[in-house]
Amino acid sequence: MNIEMYRVTRELPGGQSGIWKVQKYTVTEKDEKFQRLRCAINPHREQRFVPAGEYTQLVKGGTIIMSDTPDEIYDQYPLLYAAHGNVLINGLGLGCTIKMCMSKPEVTHVTVVEIDPDVIRLTGDFWKQKYKDRLTIINADAFDYKPAKGSYFGAVWHDIWDNICGDNLPEMSKLHRRYGRMSTWQGSWGRILCKQGR
Repeated sequence: MNIEMYRVTRELPGGQSGIWKVQKYTVTEKDEKFQRLRCAINPHREQRFVPAGEYTQLVKGGTIIMSDTPDEIYDQYPLLYAAHGNVLINGLGLGCTIKMCMSKPEVTHVTVVEIDPDVIRLTGDFWKQKYKDRLTIINADAFDYKPAKGSYFGAVWHDIWDNICGDNLPEMSKLHRRYGRMSTWQGSWGRILCKQGR
């Protein structure tokens, strides 16, 4: 699988809206070597590192929420494999999951539910312009959003958390129950790691 297909660095512009920023950054070869060394020295540490290159990150008030690094793209692969028909994504972020879904001809439409209007202004408007009628972005809370009566989704993906933590599991379970009868498949970002962390 070509991870580069789903990265946003070459197209999504930088910018700021409210406390949110989309910004570019560089990982040097020296940075990559240092990260690889840390992984080698500590085999119990999660074996993740960022290869040298140019990347894009979403920052909230100085805290990095996500980026389009290979490992973070790989975290979204369950959705890539499951996506078909109408897809619902709770959480917009940089829009990497939108790009993944739109790469599949069997995906007919994507609906994204995002609680923060600044994130929509920063990244959502860009993707809406690119994908036109195949994409709907709704400013709402994933726990309150009510799809139209009779809606059914081939896949639903929940990615509304700033970090991976066992404390997210009750919310994940709540969302899976909420959308269970209207979807063929559901997944939540980091759910397996959250369970392991508990």
